[in-house]
Amino acid sequence: MKERIRVFSPATVANVACGFDVLGFALESPGDEIEVRRRNEPGFTVINKTADTVFPSDVNKNTAVVSLKAYLEHLGSEDGFEITFHSKIKPGSGIGSSSASAAASVFAVNELLGRPLAQTDLVQFAMQGEKAAAGVAHADNVAPAIMGGFVLVRSYDPLDLIQIPYPEELYCTIIHPQIEVKTEDARKILRKGITLKDAVTQWGNIAGLIAGLMKGDYPLIGRSLKDVIIEPIRSMLIPGFDEVKEAALANGALGASISGSGPSMFALSSSLETAQRVAQAMTKTFSQFEIENHSYVSKINKQGPKVL
Repeated sequence: MKERIRVFSPATVANVACGFDVLGFALESPGDEIEVRRRNEPGFTVINKTADTVFPSDVNKNTAVVSLKAYLEHLGSEDGFEITFHSKIKPGSGIGSSSASAAASVFAVNELLGRPLAQTDLVQFAMQGEKAAAGVAHADNVAPAIMGGFVLVRSYDPLDLIQIPYPEELYCTIIHPQIEVKTEDARKILRKGITLKDAVTQWGNIAGLIAGLMKGDYPLIGRSLKDVIIEPIRSMLIPGFDEVKEAALANGALGASISGSGPSMFALSSSLETAQRVAQAMTKTFSQFEIENHSYVSKINKQGPKVL
């Protein structure tokens, strides 16, 4: 039986405009890279070899450890593990930093133990890491991080996850302004209730987006990437949001919105060339607001985590 394993776990885009808490997809890059090693005694240690990420001093508050503890308790195991982070998505970036860690740890140990659980079954444990990070056990990041592709959360109780087919040539542009928006804080500002009119509009858009993805209908995907409930509130936390979104659309993006709780923004495009042009336009526009930013262009990650 293996004693150690090194894995990659992808960044993710949650909500996808109109799918708050129920839709997300995985990226090919960036992501977390961790190494997990068996210990000779119960318990967990976390080693940080990243350049600029600060971890909680209490390892039991680390999302990777929280998720792994839930997984091992389910198995009735008292095994101990050492988790070494070699690279880490910046916390508070809006592209699934906490979920990448949670997904990586449970995937890695499930592999070390000979896959006692199916990969989809790991989501429920990674959700506990999300609860520790954001106060809510949402699955729209961890589900695609573990399963790959686009994943719809049809129900939370019971948990019902559905992988959604999508066009092969769909590309995502991510622009990450170097400001931090904590998921927990971004949830606190949301309205507790919405109008029936907004609800009907949102239902139509999420249904249209799912249909567009499954049919490979790019115009329908674009028409459906609209959020009338969450984006109008959270966009206020992102300086230059409207201008950056307009720049993406003007340069051929199918649609653009906030990635997760922000501050990162995403745009979907129907080709690599368009996605790269969109990245340049979004970067240039953010720079006009004197905000340092990083951009990524990625295909949709079909696989989820992988062994390195």
